[in-house]
Amino acid sequence: PFFRESFVDELALEVKKDAVEFRRALLSKKPKDLGVLDAVAKAVGWGTPTEKGIFRGIALADSYGSFSAAAVELSVSEKNVIDVKRVIVALDSGYIVHRDAVVAQIESGVIWGLGSSMYEEITIKDGRVMQNNFSDYPMLTLAQTPKIESIVMPSGGFWGGVGEPPIAAVI
Repeated sequence: PFFRESFVDELALEVKKDAVEFRRALLSKKPKDLGVLDAVAKAVGWGTPTEKGIFRGIALADSYGSFSAAAVELSVSEKNVIDVKRVIVALDSGYIVHRDAVVAQIESGVIWGLGSSMYEEITIKDGRVMQNNFSDYPMLTLAQTPKIESIVMPSGGFWGGVGEPPIAAVI
């Protein structure tokens, strides 16, 4: 999904279209994808101005039988340090059993996705892994965790996953 969504953004830029509207046209016959896209676009205020220095991104991912979309708001410092301010994820997993458990899975998926794409790294020197434990393996900390908003929107008719689907759209 990372490469696909990056390429979709490039296509939208090339034809001078808004990223959400460009995706909406592509998804006209995919109501579940369109539903999660519209939900996060509305929640993040897509199409409205942001505060100075805040940027938005949006992406879709279908995985583990579920449909998800994520919108991210972030800033970038003069030293190119990314500060993720807010992440909104919409998830349609068909059915759900326990709403709070689904929200917890979405939140942990966001943290996993951000951590793996921004901090986590395993290095090898002389054929050996240099990290031994969490003390020398960089991970997303509580202080670095942005505000996370979960939109749970089960449409019924299928059973999809809830833990992994948000990860790809966030990355």
